Amino acid sequence: MSGYGKAFALMRDAAQGPWRDYTRHAFVEGMKDGTLPREAFLHYLRQDYVFLIHFSRAWALAVVKSETHSEMLTAVGTVNALVAEEMQLHIGICEAAGISQEELFATPERAENLAYTRFVLEAGYSGDLLDLLAALAPCVMGYGEIGARLAAEATSETYRDWINTYAGEDYQSACKAVGELLDQALTRRIGAYFEASPRWGRLCETFKTATALEVNFWQMGLTP
Repeated sequence: MSGYGKAFALMRDAAQGPWRDYTRHAFVEGMKDGTLPREAFLHYLRQDYVFLIHFSRAWALAVVKSETHSEMLTAVGTVNALVAEEMQLHIGICEAAGISQEELFATPERAENLAYTRFVLEAGYSGDLLDLLAALAPCVMGYGEIGARLAAEATSETYRDWINTYAGEDYQSACKAVGELLDQALTRRIGAYFEASPRWGRLCETFKTATALEVNFWQMGLTP
């Protein structure tokens, strides 16, 4: 079990290689010890801002795909956290580096960004809430895991603002809420033993693909 629920822990275990490549990528380790070049970090932040616009739309789609008030509440809360808090972090850091909000919004989308965001949206458009959540979970919980680990292990203060955002109580609570949503949505639609369902393998594949796309996103960050 992870702190983010049963289904997430099972999906992560089914994607061990890609998950390790994602959560311990050279980009992440560069933030941990401060060796990540500032140019690469700012390039990543600009792309991640564009990513968050599409990611927020995907979470808004989760409201459409919800079947209960509880599901809708979690989806709405996540949209608000992305738009009101996480995107504000990006705006603040970029403004401090001389990149205006207008420039940030006009950032040309890299192919790696396009591939990932459209994969997530397509999972939601063509599937149900389970398909969408399987594609969304790696980003949400992966950043939670990375933030918590770097908060404990970081040997440099260079990227402390970023680390503290994802290690912080608000973000960690959001990860737990999404994990709970995933468990409840699976139980509601498939049953308590959802991992024995014929659908489970396909959902794990969606999770694994999204994780691989996260690896590509970090790699893109290293190549401004």
